[in-house]
Amino acid sequence: MSVETSTAGAGSVSEAVRRILTESGDTWAVVGLSNNRTRAAYGVAATLQRFGKRIVPVHPKAETVHGEQGYATLADIPFPVDVVDVFVNSELAGAVADEAVAIGAKAVWFQLEVIDEAAYERTRAAGLDMVMDRCPAIELPRLSA
Repeated sequence: MSVETSTAGAGSVSEAVRRILTESGDTWAVVGLSNNRTRAAYGVAATLQRFGKRIVPVHPKAETVHGEQGYATLADIPFPVDVVDVFVNSELAGAVADEAVAIGAKAVWFQLEVIDEAAYERTRAAGLDMVMDRCPAIELPRLSA
C-alpha cells in the first residue's frame, strides 16, 4: 500500500487528496487549532473556510476560532465530522487518527511533517481515506489548475 506524502505526485493532486477535498464532505475538524495567529493551523483553517469548508476547532482550550465553536476533543463534537485535519506532532498523531475512526470520520489528513505510517495503515484498514505530510491549503488551489 503506498503512503500519500508530499513526495508522491508533488506536482499534481493525487486521487486520495482529490477524493478527500471533493467527495468526503465539508465539515473539517482541525485538531490543534487555536487563536494563535502565528501557527500554521490558523491560516490553513481560514483557507479551508474560503474554499467552503466548515471548520471545527479542536484544542484543549476549546476556543472559538474564525467564528466557529471549539471543542476540547473530537469526542466532544456533537455532530458528524467528515475529515479530521491533524496539526499535532507525529508522536501524538496516531492517537488522533484512532479517535477519528472512533467518531466515524470519513477521512484523516496529517499536515506537513506529520507522519505515522502505523496510524496510516490502521486508518486505511478501517476504511478511511488518509494522506500524510500534505497541506489542504496547498492542494485546494491545485484542483482547479
